[in-house]
Amino acid sequence: MTTALKTRTSGSGPNLVLIHGWGVNSGVWQPISAQLEQLFSVTYIDLPGFGQNSNAFPETYSIEAVAADVATVIPANSIVIGWSLGGLIAQQIALTESAAIKQLILIATSPKFQKDDSWPGIAPNILRAFSLQLVKNLSKTIDRFLAIQAMGSQSAKTDMKKIKSSIEAYPQADIQALTAGLDILECVDLRPKLHTLKMPVHWMLGRLDSLVPVKLEDYIQYSLPATHSVTVFPHASHAPFISHTEEFLTDLVSKIDM
Repeated sequence: MTTALKTRTSGSGPNLVLIHGWGVNSGVWQPISAQLEQLFSVTYIDLPGFGQNSNAFPETYSIEAVAADVATVIPANSIVIGWSLGGLIAQQIALTESAAIKQLILIATSPKFQKDDSWPGIAPNILRAFSLQLVKNLSKTIDRFLAIQAMGSQSAKTDMKKIKSSIEAYPQADIQALTAGLDILECVDLRPKLHTLKMPVHWMLGRLDSLVPVKLEDYIQYSLPATHSVTVFPHASHAPFISHTEEFLTDLVSKIDM
């Protein structure tokens, strides 16, 4: 039986929910939390097996089960922001629990993370290598993944330090959740369902991102309905809310229906 997920909420205004990515926790939002809490009632959610929920697991760690657990703690009529793996989870929630979501903001994420002959993404051998390395050296593997996230950004070293500093306030992720999270990134493909979303969806991509290639912009513009919009940050990598905070916040606020 799943343990109820812990959350924390700060600020006042419309409901805004933040869902973090793989290998980190809700502390990663610290660089923008103060600004967001001036405008919104912000709910921070640690995914099952991560941060404050490091001991909370669904019976089967699948995208459907994780999304169902997270959906139970999302306030009604929320704007939901998902980053990286958290963006994939947010897409699944929007598909299955759409009544809870007023608007979807997707940062450096994709409906399908793994690369194939017709789709840009992460090379399969990279995901498999991370799975193998997790067992050998958990901390080193997380550090390497954080470094890849910042790769390409002019402030890569600073970005990585900010991410590490922000997440260290919370418990380290459980290795089972990390492994299952990689499986989700490797196997899930939500492309066939995305056109069914009715709420506004805004995508934010970094042109220098090595995990979610900027070629995704073409798919968003030409294959998804007009309810989807996209912004590309020209000098950002995988974490534009950390490397280009002011640009990110300006774009975010301009796209949200207050």
